[in-house]
Amino acid sequence: MRKFLFAASLFVTVQFALHAQPIGVSSPDGKTTINIVVKQGITYSVSVDGKTIVEPSAIDLLLAGGVKLSQNASIKGVTAKTVYDTIIPGVAEKRKKIPDVYNQMIIGLGNNFSVEFRAYNDGVAYRIITRFANDITVENEQAVFNFIKGSNIIAPLVEKRDGVDIYHTSFESVYKHTTLDSLTTNDLAFSPVLVDEGDIKIGVTESDLLDYPGMFLRGTNKFSLTGEFAPYPAKERTTDEEYPETIVTERAGYIAKTTGNRTLPWRVLMIARSDKELPGNDIVYRLASPSKIKDAGWIHPGKCTDEWIINVNLFNVNFKSGVNTASYKYYIDFAKRFGFDRIMMDAGWSDYKDLFKINPGINMDTLAAYAAAKGIKISMWTDAATLNRQLDNALLQFKKWGVDFIMTDFIDRDDQKTVNFYERIAKACADAKLMIMFHGAYPPKGFTHTYPNNIVRESVLGSEYNIWSDKPTPAHDVTLPFTRMLSGGFDYEPGILENATKEQFRMINGRPMSQGTRCHQLAMFVVYDNPLQIFSGNPSQGYLEPKFMELLGSLPTTWDETKILEAKVSNYIVTARQKGSNWYIGGMTDWIPRDFTIKLDFIEDGDYILTTCTDGVNADKYAPDYSITETMVKKGDTIPVHLASGGGFLFRLIKK
Repeated sequence: MRKFLFAASLFVTVQFALHAQPIGVSSPDGKTTINIVVKQGITYSVSVDGKTIVEPSAIDLLLAGGVKLSQNASIKGVTAKTVYDTIIPGVAEKRKKIPDVYNQMIIGLGNNFSVEFRAYNDGVAYRIITRFANDITVENEQAVFNFIKGSNIIAPLVEKRDGVDIYHTSFESVYKHTTLDSLTTNDLAFSPVLVDEGDIKIGVTESDLLDYPGMFLRGTNKFSLTGEFAPYPAKERTTDEEYPETIVTERAGYIAKTTGNRTLPWRVLMIARSDKELPGNDIVYRLASPSKIKDAGWIHPGKCTDEWIINVNLFNVNFKSGVNTASYKYYIDFAKRFGFDRIMMDAGWSDYKDLFKINPGINMDTLAAYAAAKGIKISMWTDAATLNRQLDNALLQFKKWGVDFIMTDFIDRDDQKTVNFYERIAKACADAKLMIMFHGAYPPKGFTHTYPNNIVRESVLGSEYNIWSDKPTPAHDVTLPFTRMLSGGFDYEPGILENATKEQFRMINGRPMSQGTRCHQLAMFVVYDNPLQIFSGNPSQGYLEPKFMELLGSLPTTWDETKILEAKVSNYIVTARQKGSNWYIGGMTDWIPRDFTIKLDFIEDGDYILTTCTDGVNADKYAPDYSITETMVKKGDTIPVHLASGGGFLFRLIKK
């Protein structure tokens, strides 16, 4: 039930503000305030604990014909309310009940515009509302974020690809740590980015991105960022490369054509006084449009295997491994043995340009029957351009094979036309009762709330990069919960079983290794939000370590509650997750060894069977070294744990 309570003090402030500026709306705890000024345009600023964290920043929208939000801007009316709500997510990425409590103000302006502001205890947001009877053409939007002098930033900068414009990106980058004013007008980042003002950290992103281009953030040579939006694609072509991709060859002079009576995406500032407040923040999910799937009971998160990263390089088998029926049967057996729900048939099971041209080494009817008999689902990779062309017939074929989850890849854009592609695919999959994962994709930005069958997205520099680069370092891994994860879960594909120290790491196609310890990889299954975790390790190695794989296979992927116990951006994180009466704790560090003492003061009374998987005594020299122990614990007990360089740990607490 949604409950609306009108705050008398807020209402009085608004009435006064009709005759005097600025207008203010504060968070429910009174510690965060948005100040809005309407005078020859509209600006906002934000203060926390009485200190300004966002200097006056402009909001504007330019429509075709010269119509602007700021033109003759005057207040026509103000409405305000306080909302107490609880969201029950279709898929519980962080928690099964999400409190949604905020103060809201909508300022009605001239020219059929309004701007809505929301103040939460953990962030603020605004969005533009248009009220035109006919469709509108948006030439541009002005979204400015002016921060205080001395601010630093952690941002994923776009690296321009040859042959396409800057707006073509897979949204996979390392995160640059620098002073905010060092970003020039040549620097373009995708969100989320993290601004560090010392006492306060601010995650900058957006939510409820529908029928509109995504927001990039451009440097300014100052302590500010400006929103930038890919213009609408006027002309496109599909490449004839190995993996076909639809690219823009000419762009229009506007960013969107859309209905005139609508709300635009939220511009979001997530606010944290301590680092450990960031990874658990779900304001982006809260701001998104409610689910368009009335009954999400058919959506079944879980764990999946994948063979692409290791190039199906199996061993200790009596068949020739590769993209063939025998290898996928092996994966099905592995999934059954260790508690996985499904296997992925990644790129290569069909012709990339025709989903109905099956690889001659594969008999899909045989595999479908074998998987069904074992109680394991089959999942399929697709190329996005091919899926777009063959969508209806492909979904019918997938259903015949018992498929309940597909991946589509190589999208690499977020202009309005592409954003609408996401919704079209998600809706078609929902109608067919299929889960969908987007790769080569922008972050979810609340979309998993609106379409919970879009179980997760990639938009992260993850495990696959170990094949051809040294970019996924432990420091990168412990940056992601404070940056990329602010906008929703991501598909990193952890679980690589070949592990290396910094000095030992090599790039080996078919036998990839990860930087950091085995337990660093294992902890990702708890630390990273992803309702459908994909294990990328070699199952042949997994069979040699049954105790380790049984522990990994027992881990849930959706959660009743999430608590961040220890955290420092880009240095370390310790996350506790609850599922029923049980708890799971994962920790990761950068290249610096660390020691933690975990106090079990957050669990319920009673006895628990504690299984620990920690870095082995020699993990600093032999990264795959680990130790598994079992003991009994209870509430209030403390557990010391040592993390080796690039290390991690996992605790499983099962209540008796």
